[in-house]
Amino acid sequence: QLHLVEAGGGLVQAGGSLRVSCVASGATFIGRDMGWFRQAPGKEREFVAGITWNGIMTYYGDSVKGRFTISRDNGKNMVYLQMNSLKPEDKAVYYCAAAKNNVVVSSDGYDAWGQGTQVTVSS
Repeated sequence: QLHLVEAGGGLVQAGGSLRVSCVASGATFIGRDMGWFRQAPGKEREFVAGITWNGIMTYYGDSVKGRFTISRDNGKNMVYLQMNSLKPEDKAVYYCAAAKNNVVVSSDGYDAWGQGTQVTVSS
């Protein structure tokens, strides 16, 4: 059983930056592709970013490309999402997830999820 716990959410002004993190425990993490998703009230869960097990390949949703950066530190069993130039539409609960196989944009492709961390962006 892979357990994921997010941290680092909070309130930030539009144009500001925030970094959220995810720590894994309980099962193999190094060999898993990882992703970040977000969900706002009344909306579907949205793919934000993904990263391969070795950190070589990264993927981003169109809405965050050029602003967000995903990274990981396998020695610490952690994955990060650096969010820059934040916009009010980025407000959501951000979730860390472990892929069943490879990074995909559908949430169905992931079998372990964190509890989420709230990110609020004020105008």
